[in-house]
Amino acid sequence: MFVGEAPGYHEDQQGRPFVGQAGKLLEELLASIGLTREQVFIANVLKSRPPNNRDPLPEEIAACQPYLWRQIEIIRPKVICTLGNHATKLLTGSPEGITRVHGRPQAFAIAGHEMSLYPIFHPAAALYTRAMLTTLQEDFRRLPALLARPLLSAPPPPAPPAAPAAPPAAPAEAEQLGLF
Repeated sequence: MFVGEAPGYHEDQQGRPFVGQAGKLLEELLASIGLTREQVFIANVLKSRPPNNRDPLPEEIAACQPYLWRQIEIIRPKVICTLGNHATKLLTGSPEGITRVHGRPQAFAIAGHEMSLYPIFHPAAALYTRAMLTTLQEDFRRLPALLARPLLSAPPPPAPPAAPAAPPAAPAEAEQLGLF
């Protein structure tokens, strides 16, 4: 599972995550390790595009967090790759930025399901700073070994901030979340 920040312009237009240039690069990076887009689940912290593509506000993140947590609970991924600062900070519960933690997997659990959390740079970073592409490729090359190894025991996830009531229960929820 890959978790980014929020839909961009093209994602907003098509209603699907990572379909713009960053999405094309993500697909190339997946192909470089023998995976396709169809073999992974791609989500965002925010479920709609912030005005003028600004950074997400804390209240927007809090409002969308229950939906992301439910997606994780339904999908039960072995590894979650957080793409960039916002996804990494939300899921790790730490203020440390992506530059300090990228490429360092850690044990994680949500809804009783243990997994590895693997922070990496957002593909858009490599579009704006081509030197970042090498770092991103190196982080992706470590992903197959991470998928193959047994899970470590994970600490409980950070307590979610107060948010609106949880979304409706599955299976109708899965359809609403765009899971099927």
